Amino acid sequence: MSTNASTQSAYRSRKAKRLVEYLRAEAERNDGDLYIKGKFIADDVDLSPKEIGALLSNLQGSVPGLTIEKWSYTSATTWRISSA
Repeated sequence: MSTNASTQSAYRSRKAKRLVEYLRAEAERNDGDLYIKGKFIADDVDLSPKEIGALLSNLQGSVPGLTIEKWSYTSATTWRISSA
């Protein structure tokens, strides 16, 4: 599967689109650098922490303009989101 095809499949989900839009807005609001835990943004994006974690794993490397990386684990996974 090509990178373009995987990017398109990642965005077929409304949940993924909603999450990416939220991450872009928050990264912009925080000057391009953001650290999040799914359990703390779940209500904001109307997704469960488990769904957020699965989506972020799938979106790593496929969102133009955003870098998504698993950062650390302390009672929940912390994700680093930055403007690329």
